[in-house]
Amino acid sequence: MVSGCLYSIGVGPGDPELMTLKAVHTISKCPVLVLPAESRQKCVAYQIARQILPEIDEKEAVCLVMPMTKDKEKLERNHEEGAVKVAQILEEGRDAAFLTIGDPTVYATSMYIHQRVAQMGYQTQIISGVPSFCAAAAKLGVSLGEKQEQIHVIPASYDIEMAMQLSGTKILMKAGKKMPFVKQCVKKHQGWAAMVENCGMPDEHVWINPDSMPDQPGYYTLVIAKDGRGEEK
Repeated sequence: MVSGCLYSIGVGPGDPELMTLKAVHTISKCPVLVLPAESRQKCVAYQIARQILPEIDEKEAVCLVMPMTKDKEKLERNHEEGAVKVAQILEEGRDAAFLTIGDPTVYATSMYIHQRVAQMGYQTQIISGVPSFCAAAAKLGVSLGEKQEQIHVIPASYDIEMAMQLSGTKILMKAGKKMPFVKQCVKKHQGWAAMVENCGMPDEHVWINPDSMPDQPGYYTLVIAKDGRGEEK
């Protein structure tokens, strides 16, 4: 029997209309969903996809609890157990769709499982999704890169002070927990910055002035900072 294929599928940042046709078609044909959450209800990617594909409520779902920890041994064990569960589905000849918010190749939990399953010898494929920072830039009406301008995508766990000194556009991903410090760095080094929380979701919020940005926004928060833009306005 031919084994199934694991599809890691990006469903975009939050607006279900930003899902690609390929994502919709692939999810539709897969009999099993893999979700990085305790349940369907708690999986943001699932809640986005079901607005376009309500019939996925009838599909089998394998929920993988992905702990928010920096304990390498715990993470390694968790990812290995998740890969084994997915492999069992593929061994049965069934395809599986791993739903992930944004794009699977940008700081996505799904890739830890995807890479292990591929190393185990199973078929895998990545279906791109619209990254949150592209959707946020569109919402703000700004260009992320022009001419020779550099674009830097930086996780909030990175040295933000150092990142602010880079030339070009800085995108700070999942910056919610560090917003007080982010705001200090932005005001110190940048001419212009904006923050988008929950981009494309019903509770989306946008802030342009760093002084008005909340200190404790949600998990899906990013900041776009550009050199000298504030001086142009």
